[in-house]
Amino acid sequence: MTEEQVVIVDDENQVTGSAPRSIMRRDGLCHRATFIFVFDSDGYLYIQKRTLSKDVYPGYYDLAAGGVVAEGEDYDTAAARELSEELGINDVPLSPRFHFYYHSDECRLWGKVFTCVYDGLLTLQEEEVAGVIREKPEVVLAEPEKYPYTPDTLVALERLIHLENDENTSEQE
Repeated sequence: MTEEQVVIVDDENQVTGSAPRSIMRRDGLCHRATFIFVFDSDGYLYIQKRTLSKDVYPGYYDLAAGGVVAEGEDYDTAAARELSEELGINDVPLSPRFHFYYHSDECRLWGKVFTCVYDGLLTLQEEEVAGVIREKPEVVLAEPEKYPYTPDTLVALERLIHLENDENTSEQE
């Protein structure tokens, strides 16, 4: 099987080429990734427990579905693919929210955040998703040490909730 080719970008999010996923991880290359925050109609967030075989943050709790943008994909295509693969969610409108830059010892990436509302059944990708829990986002942010959350999704969720609070304040004025 051919190894997945990942879009590589510079610090300004401009595409510079592609590389196999293993090389991207090994060399800490900056890449693109999608983050899809899936809420139910009651405002609970679906949180995935990552399998222990994941190449980064194994066993952590992922606050968003998503993953790397593959060569030949844009963010929107990658988001729909990842949502289908990880949770079995298809044909649900995704609302684009913002782009953000994230870096740590484990990775450097430009992410695009999406949200959606879904109340149906989930079909988990057993290679990547060990289980799913639901929690209100404000509880996650009030108790960030409750579970080992993936740090990139925690940063993205903080920004998303801050953005939504600002939008709600603007609408009330």
